Order: sequence, then C-alpha cells, then structure tokens
Amino acid sequence: MNGEPSAPQPGRHEVTVERGGLWGLMFSFAGLLLLPYSAALSVLGIVQGARARRKARAQGTQAPGSVASIVVGVIGILWALLLTAALAVFSDELRAYGECTARAHTVSAQEKCDDAYFDAVGDRFPDQPWVRDLLENGRANP
Repeated sequence: MNGEPSAPQPGRHEVTVERGGLWGLMFSFAGLLLLPYSAALSVLGIVQGARARRKARAQGTQAPGSVASIVVGVIGILWALLLTAALAVFSDELRAYGECTARAHTVSAQEKCDDAYFDAVGDRFPDQPWVRDLLENGRANP
C-alpha cells in the first residue's frame, strides 16, 4: 500500500484489453446525438474502432466495442447523409416556417404556421395521400 504498482506474480498470465474500441463507441454514439457534428464524430468512431481492432489483433488481446463502434459509426454517417438530404430538399419550407414562427406571437398564429408548413410539405408529394395523413394525424394509413 505504498502507491507503487505491484510486481507481476510468476505463473500468472496477465490479460490485457485494448480500450480504444470503447472510445470509438463513445465517439460513434456522440455522432448520433450531436447532429451538427454527426459525420465527423462518426468518422472518428470508425477510425478509432478500426485502430483498436488492428492493435488488439497484433497484440493478441481483445478490443471490446471496436466492432460496435464501426457499426454505429456507419449508422451515424448514414444518419448525417439522410439529414443533409432532408435539409436540402425541404430548405424552402423550413425557411418559410422559421420566418413564420418568428412572427407568430399567439397560439393561433403558430397553428397557422404549422398548417402552412404541413401543406407545403404535402404539396411536395401530391401523388402520395399517405404523406398528408402522416403530417395531419401523426400516422400513415396505407
């Protein structure tokens, strides 16, 4: 109990674990949660998981979370691409909605903004009545 590390005991095999995979998993989950940084954090998670996996394989140890960090990182990149595409497609509607809600000072004015936004998004899909049902009722009826 003098604060110095204990000497390894002879005949006892010491198990080492590469913890880089857990760091990669943390980066990947942060990429899912922090949307503005989604792609960058997901890429960091993938790189960290791959490095931990490679280092653990070279040392003959384990790297818990390394495969999971790669999988979650790929999901985070796909999520970032989906959000970017949605923002690009609906940028005019979102801009108009933002301007309308900035001017809305009452509940009824906000409801009119909501209705105008739902109508504008529904107009993008005129041949798909389930989109309007989804926007108005919160569920789609095929």
